[in-house]
Amino acid sequence: MRVEFDDVTVRLGGRDVVQQASLRVEPGSVVGLVGPNGSGKSSLLRTLYRAVRPREGTVRIDGRDVQHLTGRRAARAVAVMLQDPPTDFDLSVEETVLLGRVPHHAAFGRDTSEDLDVVADAMRRAGITDLADRMVATLSGGQRQRVMLARALAQQSPVLVLDEPSNHLDISHQHELMTTVRSLGRTVLAALHDLNLAAQYCDRVVVLDAGRIVAAGPPALVLTPDLIRTTFGVDVRVHGDADEPVFAFRRLTTGDDAVPTHDEPLPESSLPR
Repeated sequence: MRVEFDDVTVRLGGRDVVQQASLRVEPGSVVGLVGPNGSGKSSLLRTLYRAVRPREGTVRIDGRDVQHLTGRRAARAVAVMLQDPPTDFDLSVEETVLLGRVPHHAAFGRDTSEDLDVVADAMRRAGITDLADRMVATLSGGQRQRVMLARALAQQSPVLVLDEPSNHLDISHQHELMTTVRSLGRTVLAALHDLNLAAQYCDRVVVLDAGRIVAAGPPALVLTPDLIRTTFGVDVRVHGDADEPVFAFRRLTTGDDAVPTHDEPLPESSLPR
């Protein structure tokens, strides 16, 4: 499914945290949203799964305004993995992953053999089959994160939203998660802090700064040293080849130019269509 943000503005706490964001995500592509804390990544994603209503603009899935979808249709279209899994679940891992099947049931419908097969496959993909009978509240943060991934996979929605999906995960599981996500063939939008993950696994990256989209395109073209320095306020050395860069960062040292503010001009880069 194609996802479109058309001049989306989000106002929270009396200020515009996202400003006139326009973006088109093609079916089956993996798009990473990157930017400093408070740049508007999560707020923009929340408009897609209807946790936040835009002050202005429209969000569409295959041409349909998400605000016009019923709750069930919206849940069938978009699955979400949040950055901070809840800790108060009084459910087992398997029961929690089964919640992903709720949008596919009629009211008070019972779990079917198909549901159980889908859940078993989702737990296998997320690497938590051995945790099926554990209570979610007893798990580590990283384990809970993988449970939330399995629940999103079990939902079988064509659009998958990941808000800081690598939060709480060790390095190995970060790469396992992103490899799994790429293998799904779904339309994926992921808010990411790790630019190396974005460069390695995303077809396109979208850079936000102070609520505005300032660049978008293939990672190797967009994530330049100048843009990273200006947007994130760090120095960077680029290793690897041109198609798959690897970044090493260090803070700006005494004698360097002052850390740029959001008011300073950004370098020229590919802007979103």
